[in-house]
Amino acid sequence: MIVRSFSDIEGTDRHVKSRSGTWESKRIVLARERAGFSLHETTVYAGTETFMWYAHHVEAVLCVEGESELTNEETGEKHWLTPGTMYLLDGHERHTLRPRTDSRYICVFNPPMTGREDHDENGTYPLLTDAEGADTA
Repeated sequence: MIVRSFSDIEGTDRHVKSRSGTWESKRIVLARERAGFSLHETTVYAGTETFMWYAHHVEAVLCVEGESELTNEETGEKHWLTPGTMYLLDGHERHTLRPRTDSRYICVFNPPMTGREDHDENGTYPLLTDAEGADTA
């Protein structure tokens, strides 16, 4: 059994800030736990814009705080995200998030993240595995 809080991982290698400065993520369950998914709390900052494309992952996202506009770049369709709203990227959709206020999301990824990922120039996370240098402790 693992019991861990988001405050436990602040300032550790599980607390990742984007190179772009538009978000930070507290990665509470990672591939090293061998649960078959990873679980993150991600905060995106008001007034920013983040383009993402999870070519290698399916992600479910639940808004728990704040307000953001989500654009499906495949269709141009826009959605307003508020607490209690979920979106699922089951088709690897390219998407853009524009938070009106600082916003917090609970995110689940499959396959699980290792904790070292950051968006590349295409908005994609690379597909990493534990065998590529993750701490297995």
